[in-house]
Amino acid sequence: MKNKIAILAILISCIFIAESEAQQDAQYTQYMYNTMSINPAYAGSRDVLSGLLLHRSQWVGLDGAPRTQTFNLHSPVGEAKKVGLGLSIINDKIGPTHETYFDIDFSYTINTSEEGRLSFGLKAGGHLLDVAYSELSQYNPGDILLQNDIENKFSPNFGAGLYYRKGDRWYLGLSVPNILETTHFDEASLSQARERINAYLIGGYVFDLNEDLKFKPAFLLKAVTGAPLQADLTANFLLREKLTLGAAYRWDAAFSGLVGYQFTDGIMVGFAYDREITALGNTQFQSGSFEVFLRFEFLNEPDKILSPRFF
Repeated sequence: MKNKIAILAILISCIFIAESEAQQDAQYTQYMYNTMSINPAYAGSRDVLSGLLLHRSQWVGLDGAPRTQTFNLHSPVGEAKKVGLGLSIINDKIGPTHETYFDIDFSYTINTSEEGRLSFGLKAGGHLLDVAYSELSQYNPGDILLQNDIENKFSPNFGAGLYYRKGDRWYLGLSVPNILETTHFDEASLSQARERINAYLIGGYVFDLNEDLKFKPAFLLKAVTGAPLQADLTANFLLREKLTLGAAYRWDAAFSGLVGYQFTDGIMVGFAYDREITALGNTQFQSGSFEVFLRFEFLNEPDKILSPRFF
């Protein structure tokens, strides 16, 4: 078993250190609460100072499996609240590879109707890359690719997005969070890793089933060159503006269960569990994936009541 895990870790590393044609951003099941990580136009859309902490452990029980931590904070600025500013930090680790993304987000919103709002977003930041070859079980100690660790390789980047919302009823967003296709090592190197453009389309709607129950379907599509289109379909039910229960399907990849609770107007906690339906899901090395998040918001108007919408 240890040999199989070690080989898998090496394969994961080789996928990265070879010339990568399909490197992708971090994956989220609860994307509807974590929109700013993928779309800068979302900054300020909650109308208050809003923050989120999220942790994801993927393929629990598998050595070297992905682990992701996310923090973002954003708020509208100015009396008109047309401008939004935000900060986003993502820490992502898989096998010997450790990546940290940090971005400043800017949005500008225009009114398209009495309830319609269209936001334009830009983000700028950087990316730090570490590859610890020394963590691998080296079957060939003389392999030139595994001699030197990569430490704090910095690459700048920028992104853009559009985000439209109609009151508390529905939303639609399109974004490319990282536009530069950065090659981390020069062409003469024996190992390369190239950042590929990831494009996102997200949307959701709220149906009032009765006074106490709302139905909230949502979707996320992610496209990147060299990889299959990722499609996430989610169905959430909100009971009495407090308890959220839902299920999700990631096309040809996983089924998920979601639960969330709005403890106060400013504090919400959520949890999601994914079960793979791929060949990996039938192995003895992993026990699914899970996410947990905390959303906290600071109400600048004591009488203001925030809608528990997930957008």
